[in-house]
Parts: sequence; structure tokens; C-alpha cells
Amino acid sequence: MSSNCFAILLGGTLRIDDRVRTLVAGARVIAADGGIRHAAPLGLLPELWVGDFDSSYDIDAADWLHVPRKQFPVAKKATDGEIAVEEAIAQGADRIIMVGALEGERSDHAGLHLLYSLVLAERGIATVLTSGEEEAVPVVPGQLEMQLPDGALFSILPYSDLKMLTIEGARYPLKDVDIDFGSSRTLSNVATGNISIGLKSGRAVLIARPNDFTGY
Repeated sequence: MSSNCFAILLGGTLRIDDRVRTLVAGARVIAADGGIRHAAPLGLLPELWVGDFDSSYDIDAADWLHVPRKQFPVAKKATDGEIAVEEAIAQGADRIIMVGALEGERSDHAGLHLLYSLVLAERGIATVLTSGEEEAVPVVPGQLEMQLPDGALFSILPYSDLKMLTIEGARYPLKDVDIDFGSSRTLSNVATGNISIGLKSGRAVLIARPNDFTGY
């Protein structure tokens, strides 16, 4: 994997399986506050640990003395996760994997991560979010390919009106269809091969459940 790919360890819930391990294999690693708890189970060594450290109270910092730290005040203008991502971008990241981004106690953080992925995509930075149970990728104008097991569930959430959306490799394909902001038409689709998404204009997020085959 390119040295410009960074795994950002966030504080949300993470179910670790071979797909998650493959996703982060070879990536450089930055931990955001309590997200460092995912490092050892994944066999990863962060090169930097950032945050205000208000969510790592149950972590023995002595176990991570060899990892450089950057501490920030609790009252700040960005989340620990955003700080970690921007640190990675400052070091040349062109691909970001946000680990522990989609589930946990804070639904506001999970929602923000989805929105932030769209911002990153529009900056030209490829982004994947994972909880192990689910993966998400931003959908912006152009083409997107995603590898999923045959039969896996996925949905596309429109964050604006979508113009000329095309979905291939799915039970319910679309060809150059306009989708209204907030529409449920693109929920609960089923992969029948690698998914290909095309979009002329708009913003959306594809959320997949690689281990969920209940759509069959």
C-alpha cells in the first residue's frame, strides 16, 4: 500500500475481521484520543497520538510512551478525529481510512464523519469509513467502484439532489436517474458483483454491510 494512505483510529465501536485487517494493511497510522485502543487488536503501531485525551481515561498511557503525542485543549474548533485527519493530510495523505467511525455512543460524531468524508472527497482525498459491521464511502460526481461480497446489502444516502445517478452490479440497477434529496429510493440494495456508481452532480454516501446477506 502507498505510504500516502493513513488509517485514522477513532473512538467508535470496531468489529475486527479479515476485511478490516486487509483494509488497513500497510497504512500509516494516527490515533485520535481513545481510538488508540484499536491499535493493539489490529496489530498496528501509531506514529502519532493526538487529541485532548478526555476519552482515553481507561487506557494506560505507559503502554504507549513510545508514540509521539500532540495534546490539544478540550475547548477547540475541531474534533480529535478531524485533527488526526488533518495531521495525515499535512504529511501527504491522499487516502484516508477512518477506523471506528460509524458506531458507538455518539451518533453526532458518526454523522459528522459521514459529512466530513464528503468534504475530503471534494478535496480529492479518497476516504473509507468502517466499523467492521459497516463501511461507508463518499459519492461525488464521477465514477466510484466498491468491492463487496455477492449478496451484501448496501444503501446510498443522498445528501443533496442527485443528477444522473447510475448503479451497476446490483439487484436494483439504475441508469442516469435523478434522485431527490432525502429520498429512500436508493436504500436496501443488494450487491451482485463489484458495485459501480456514476454521478453527474450531487453528494451522497454509500453505506455497505459486507457481512449482511439478509437481502436475499
